[in-house]
Amino acid sequence: MRAVRCVNEMPTVVDVPAPSGDGVRVKVASAGICGSDLHLLAWNLPATFGHEFAGTLPDGTPVAVEPLTPCGRCEACTSGAYNLCVLGPAMVLGVASDGGMADECVVPASAIVPLSSGVSLGDACLVEPIAVSVHGVRRGAVRGGQRVGVIGGGTIGLTALVAAQAAGATVDLLARHDRQRDAAQRLGAGEIGDGYDVVFEAAGTSSAIADAVERCRPGGTVVLLGTYWEPGTEIPGQMLSMKEITLVPSSMYARVGPSRDVEVAASILAARPEIGPALITHRFPLDAAREAFDTARDRAAGAIKVVLEP
Repeated sequence: MRAVRCVNEMPTVVDVPAPSGDGVRVKVASAGICGSDLHLLAWNLPATFGHEFAGTLPDGTPVAVEPLTPCGRCEACTSGAYNLCVLGPAMVLGVASDGGMADECVVPASAIVPLSSGVSLGDACLVEPIAVSVHGVRRGAVRGGQRVGVIGGGTIGLTALVAAQAAGATVDLLARHDRQRDAAQRLGAGEIGDGYDVVFEAAGTSSAIADAVERCRPGGTVVLLGTYWEPGTEIPGQMLSMKEITLVPSSMYARVGPSRDVEVAASILAARPEIGPALITHRFPLDAAREAFDTARDRAAGAIKVVLEP
C-alpha cells in the first residue's frame, strides 16, 4: 500500500503494509494538505501524513473522518471537550499515528462522520477544516445579526467565513492574495472594515492578532483560530484591555450535547456545494505528493487547499 511519510524532511510516497488492528477501514478518496503538515516536515515524524481526509467504508458508504483517538475516559472526554483529552497531540491521526494520505486508513468507529448523499468525496476532506471553524464559532458565541470579521484568507479563514454565515452573521474578510480574495467574494464575504462584534484571527501571526483587536468593537470578542508556530507571539495587551475585548482561543473540534462540530461541518458542506470549488485550487494523485506539497507552500501563486487523491 502507498502512503506519504516524511523521509529526510521531504514528503515521500513509500510502500507500507496495509493497516490492521481494531477500527474501521476507510478507502481514502481525498486528503487535504494542511499548513501544519508543511511545518511538521521539519519534525521527521514517522507516521503517515494526513488529518484531513474522506473516503468510503468497505460497503461503499461515503464518510469523512474526525482524525482523533481520544481516551474517552478523562474529564475532558466525558464532558464532550475531547479536543482537550489528556492524550494531547498523541491522539491526532496524521501526527502521532498513521493518517489519511494513503490508499487506506483504519480509524476508530467514533471517528466516522456520515455524509449526505450528493456530497463530493473529492471535496469531503474539507469537513475537518470546516469543523475547526465551527468550533471557533461556538467558542466565540456567534449569533444571527452580528457583524463578524475574519483576518486571513487561507483555508481556516475561508471556513470561518462559511461557519459564521451558517450561524446567521454578516461576514467580511481580509486576505493577502488575489485567489483568496476571489474565493471570499464567491462565498459572500464583504470588504473588511472596523467595529466587529466578533473577529476571527486565522493567519497565526502577531500582526494579525493586533489587526483583529484593532478591528473589534469595544466589548467584542477575538477568536484565535490561527496556529502559532513561531515562538514569541505577541498580544496587544494595552488595546485589548482598554477595549475590554474577550480573547478566546479555539482548538480543533468537540461535542456540545449530542452535536459534534464535525457533523455540523458536514451539513454545511452538503448545504453549500460551492465551498469545494472555491477552496480547492489544486488536485494531485497520491504519487505526486512532493509536487503537491511544493504547490501548497506557494500561496502567492494561487494555492488555497491542495488535495491528494489516491
